[in-house]
Amino acid sequence: MATTKPYRVLLYYMYTTIENPEEFAEQHLEFCKSLELKGRILVATEGINGTCSGTVEQTEKYMEAMNNDPRFAGIVFKIDEADEHAFKKMHVRPRPELVTLRLEDDINPKEITGKYLEPTEFYEAMKQEDTVIIDARNDYEFDLGHFKGAIKPDIESFRELPDWIRENKETLEGKKILTYCTGGIRCEKFSGWLVREGYEDVGQLHGGIVTYGKDPEVQGELWDGQCYVFDERISVPVNQKEHVIVGKDHFTGEPCERYVNCANPECNKKILCSEENEAKHLRACSHECRVHPRNRYIVQHELTEEQVAAALEKIEAGK
Repeated sequence: MATTKPYRVLLYYMYTTIENPEEFAEQHLEFCKSLELKGRILVATEGINGTCSGTVEQTEKYMEAMNNDPRFAGIVFKIDEADEHAFKKMHVRPRPELVTLRLEDDINPKEITGKYLEPTEFYEAMKQEDTVIIDARNDYEFDLGHFKGAIKPDIESFRELPDWIRENKETLEGKKILTYCTGGIRCEKFSGWLVREGYEDVGQLHGGIVTYGKDPEVQGELWDGQCYVFDERISVPVNQKEHVIVGKDHFTGEPCERYVNCANPECNKKILCSEENEAKHLRACSHECRVHPRNRYIVQHELTEEQVAAALEKIEAGK
């Protein structure tokens, strides 16, 4: 029998009415701190979107309290076991919307959304002809892992997705559209927007990639790579049958699943790179970022001007 790890990471969301998000956020933060949870929770008039970590006992108390609140009755928690906290602090923040689409006429998923497909249904639908699979996440999330055959929209963030769809209307018309994201929250709105745009056959992965990876029947099949998560773990496995690395080192193109943030604080771009290349390139995505006066790698490692110059010379020489 597998031993249970001492901590758990919860991932959840719910579209529901919260009358005063600012007041709720303040009170909810105090409640989470009283349980000694750590994590990030967003609150808006349209609902709640959160991920937090704590011991089994702490997370049980949290889930019980949430389910006892009529606003969150029936909320679904996705649970991962962990050896320690997945976050450093606890934040609860009010927001204008839970996921940033910035539509002139916002979508209410309780009124319009795509068809919910359970993991087995999504798996079968992906294998059908005339199916287009659209990843509704950010570009760096896709680069670490995605479903086989999924389209990576030429965008940097989720809010650019509607424009991309309109630009590619001819390719998508008449097709069955499948969409997916980490936990399901983005697809609730995005699939609803697709339906409103006139696409008739729109399906969304119910519970997102996280649920798909835990499903006992599909066992994450047809997924390549890892799933990016917004906590200290950075990524989690999905495919239980085989592991294919799709990530590529920013500098060499070699298989890589290790993300770091560019050391230039004004850039902060997420780049995949090995520990060796991180040191060689001073954890910077470009020459401009390497020579930035506030390069965090240089500061952190207390490198002298001579050491930096030597590193730049090596890169220039292609060594």
